[in-house]
Amino acid sequence: MSGGVDSAVAAARAVDAGHDVTGVHLALSSNPQTYRSGARGCCTLEDSRDARRAADVIGIPFYVWDMAEQFRADVVDNFVAEYAAGRTPNPCLRCNEKIKFAAVLDRALALGFDAVVTGHHARLGDDGRLRRSVDLAKDQSYVLAVLTSEQLARSMFPLGDSTKAQVRAEAARRGLAVADKPDSHDICFIADGDTRRFLAQRLGEAPGEVVDAATGEVLGEHRGAYAYTVGQRRGLRLQRPAPDGRPRYVLSITPVTRTVTVGPAEALDVSMVYGERPVWTAGVPTPVECEVQMRAHGETVPATVTVDGDRLTARLHRPARGIAPGQAIVAYRPDPAGDVVLGSATISQALREAVAA
Repeated sequence: MSGGVDSAVAAARAVDAGHDVTGVHLALSSNPQTYRSGARGCCTLEDSRDARRAADVIGIPFYVWDMAEQFRADVVDNFVAEYAAGRTPNPCLRCNEKIKFAAVLDRALALGFDAVVTGHHARLGDDGRLRRSVDLAKDQSYVLAVLTSEQLARSMFPLGDSTKAQVRAEAARRGLAVADKPDSHDICFIADGDTRRFLAQRLGEAPGEVVDAATGEVLGEHRGAYAYTVGQRRGLRLQRPAPDGRPRYVLSITPVTRTVTVGPAEALDVSMVYGERPVWTAGVPTPVECEVQMRAHGETVPATVTVDGDRLTARLHRPARGIAPGQAIVAYRPDPAGDVVLGSATISQALREAVAA
């Protein structure tokens, strides 16, 4: 129970379904006041109190589990290391993978519980397949696509058949004070929302050059390549505009030389995406024709996906723009009853053309 409306209603629905439910709030920081609070927060002392009050209204036991050390190692430190390596991580996805459905699930099973119930907006069918929520604007199947079939078999997502508006209305009917609590946003462990400063405090200044992809001309300097991501347009502080006056975008980041390469928007188009550490839960052979999503809340693109060992290859049927290594590529099978998650991988490379195996 995060302290928000979704997890509170999910817990209440699990009780209504006849399950023996215990509410658990995760303490993810040894210094909670450094985490974001209020409408932009998650996992703070304020959230813990809200979760406890919701558990009291629902009538279930409530505990706080200290996961701060593991969260720091598996999510925060990973976040910093990924940016240092020139990639753009998704910490919410990593939290689901390493904390909520690994560490928490393992502890829950060891204590005799059968499953972990969360307020994610996604559906889990009788066939064990993960599907999109009916509320596409709130769908969170993308950040759950890292889960294995074994983890999904021990998971419950009671909100997948409801819209966010319906969830809030139900919370109000149940007398839950969190009914109107705003959704959390941004990164919970960056208190002021300044990712660049957060990374600079941990990685230090690492000055380098911003260069033009076509000419190699040095267009500016930066204090840390980790502050940039592929597809970024703003904040480049270039010394000279492009000859045609068009904006430039970050095309690539090379941490070894501390180089940020920029160019026109069309240079961001890619047709081949490669991924590492694939999790393929669909049980169907590849290659497979499907739709792929390559950023949270991003559009889907038709693709032919092949999984070979620890490598996923997606040949896009039309170019996609600004695909950043470190993000997830999630494969979906379109379905009128709700798109089915086939699997996922962490993007390692995105290119205009295929590369030799």
